[in-house]
Amino acid sequence: MKLYQKAKLIRSKNAGPFMMTLDIIFPDRQSYEEAAASPALSREKVADLYGVPVEEMKRYLIPLAGAIKFSYPRRHPSGDFLDTDLYGAQQHRPLIQLEL
Repeated sequence: MKLYQKAKLIRSKNAGPFMMTLDIIFPDRQSYEEAAASPALSREKVADLYGVPVEEMKRYLIPLAGAIKFSYPRRHPSGDFLDTDLYGAQQHRPLIQLEL
C-alpha cells in the first residue's frame, strides 16, 4: 500500500530558516501504528530518500496526534539565493508514492 493511501495528510514545511520538516498524519490509531512500524518510514530509509546523512535526519513519533515527523537541515537557508522552495511546502513529494 502506498503511503498516500494510508495517511490523512502528508506535508512539508519550514521548521525555521535552516530546517525542513515532513509531517505524516494518520486518520486512526491502527494506521499510525502500522506506518510507525514500517521499515519504509525508518530514519535510515527517509534519509536515503532525501539524500541526507542519516545522522542529520531526526524522526519523531507522536502517538497522541497519530503523526510521524521527520526533520533535517535545509541545503540552503530559506530565502537564500540558491533556495528553490521558500516555504518548504513542496518537499513532501518523495513520500507520497512510498510503498509501506
